[in-house]
Amino acid sequence: MNNQEFSELDLTSLLSLSFSALIDELHDRLSELGFGDIRPSHGFLFKCITPSGATGIELAEYLGITKQAVSKMVDYLEKSGYVIRQNHPTDKRGKIIVLTERGWLVVKAKEKILIEIERRWIENIGTERMHMLKEDLTKLIYEANEGKLSSRLRPVW
Repeated sequence: MNNQEFSELDLTSLLSLSFSALIDELHDRLSELGFGDIRPSHGFLFKCITPSGATGIELAEYLGITKQAVSKMVDYLEKSGYVIRQNHPTDKRGKIIVLTERGWLVVKAKEKILIEIERRWIENIGTERMHMLKEDLTKLIYEANEGKLSSRLRPVW
């Protein structure tokens, strides 16, 4: 696609394409660092369980999926060494999911990579325009959420 074709795209397409470009680069770079088994949906789960852990019910509510789907995702991440299930501190029957050292390593790597990508984007469009873009998107999100900035980031694919 050339610049003319991009200028003809609607806002939804542009937001989706920019998100996809960022996520694709993030996961390519995570793979290069030895985290090739991490998928985009795992990042949303990690966001909910850091720093103090979360129950399966909390994860299901946060992600908007079933407890069974969360359980499968946690099984996969536990086998890969990113999370562990521990006894719940107050509910003797319950479990809490927490990040392992490997889980924290991937979270830190993700944060570093996202900062690097954003810096590169700033070099491309300029600090002022990036600030304006973030400010405008924040304003639109607040308005769409009736004056609140929702912290619920869910996968939409």
